[in-house]
Amino acid sequence: MSNKSNYTYSIKDLALEDRPREKYKLKGAKALSDSELVAILLRSGNTSETAIELAQRILKYYNNNLITLSKSSVKELESFRGVGETKAVTLKAAFELGKRRHIRNSDLVTIHNSEDVNKAIRFELQDLKHEEFWILLLDHQNHILKKHRSSKGGLTSTTVDLRPIIKEAVINSATQMIIAHNHPSGSLSPSQEDIVVTKKINTGLELIDIKLLDHLIITNDSYYSMADHGLI
Repeated sequence: MSNKSNYTYSIKDLALEDRPREKYKLKGAKALSDSELVAILLRSGNTSETAIELAQRILKYYNNNLITLSKSSVKELESFRGVGETKAVTLKAAFELGKRRHIRNSDLVTIHNSEDVNKAIRFELQDLKHEEFWILLLDHQNHILKKHRSSKGGLTSTTVDLRPIIKEAVINSATQMIIAHNHPSGSLSPSQEDIVVTKKINTGLELIDIKLLDHLIITNDSYYSMADHGLI
């Protein structure tokens, strides 16, 4: 007889109707809870928890916030008993694939309003712990020609150089531009520097007949549009 204290619980130990993989095949992904989806990635639990119980504990630690969980490091995930390097890397890889899917879908966006801009650039910026400054280059029909990271900075700021921004616009034959950066602090309010940079870029683009449509500030939960607030 096996020693129960040394036994590692797996998905197979659960009742059939509770097994996430079986439920997935029978009812589809939408029928599964977040913890059940995470349990599928984990495959097994530990000596005292099933995969689902371990998944529930991990999610509870992150306040059931998938965005916060996705930002965790491999080392941090490995601190949970029952999560080794393979499981931690599997979780990180799954989140990265989801992020890339959204990013590539956003390349097909035609911009009509600030919410369209938010959808087009959010996944590049929302999970970062440092500031980045991006430009979206558009044609005259508001189709996105290219998304380009112009600069990368620290926790509270990033340096913005007008020359490479104008160069990218000219090379890609853009007639319109949208700029965006993130605030890791979560603050949606534009700083005085944000306003100054916006005016500087707008003035430079006017000289080459390119229209600046908007400047978005992105946080994990929301966004701020300078155009919507009359700052452009």
